[in-house]
Amino acid sequence: MQSRDDNDILNDFENKLLSHNAFNELVNKYKVRLYWHIRKIVINHEDTDDILQNTFIKIWKGLPTFQRESKLYTWIYRIATNETLTFLTNKKKRNSLSINDENADSVLNLKSQSYFEGDEAQKKLFKAIEILPDKQKIVFNMRYFEDMPYNQMSEILDTSESALKASYHFAVKKIEEFLKNN
Repeated sequence: MQSRDDNDILNDFENKLLSHNAFNELVNKYKVRLYWHIRKIVINHEDTDDILQNTFIKIWKGLPTFQRESKLYTWIYRIATNETLTFLTNKKKRNSLSINDENADSVLNLKSQSYFEGDEAQKKLFKAIEILPDKQKIVFNMRYFEDMPYNQMSEILDTSESALKASYHFAVKKIEEFLKNN
């Protein structure tokens, strides 16, 4: 079955009799894409599930006031990204680990994940991505793995395209440097 247009889903959501079904349709349409967007940033499955659940709670609460000034997908992606950044900020505040300990923990976590079947080159790439600051990591993942155009990233992250291009460039340089030295 082909998924319906976001506007049709939104129209159904505005009808009190159809709102629960419309929201479930929305969840089913976007949960996998959002899961992997978040997962590439936080690595851990349980953390990803928690963030995804919080994302859909915020979407549920925010849909009645969604103005349709941006695409629904862009709005949803922005919520997921902001929830991920909030999670990472709170995690860093809670943990008194040094950044190197935290990165090592994330890489260890990656190796223990059952979904990860990558070879050594892929593990090395993920280790390199882990050294990036959170926002560079998000920009790199969106561009490299999801092949997202800068204009769409700009809408989601509320940042200029030129700033995103610079961020991606610096992320690539850091990753290249890491791969060359490790």
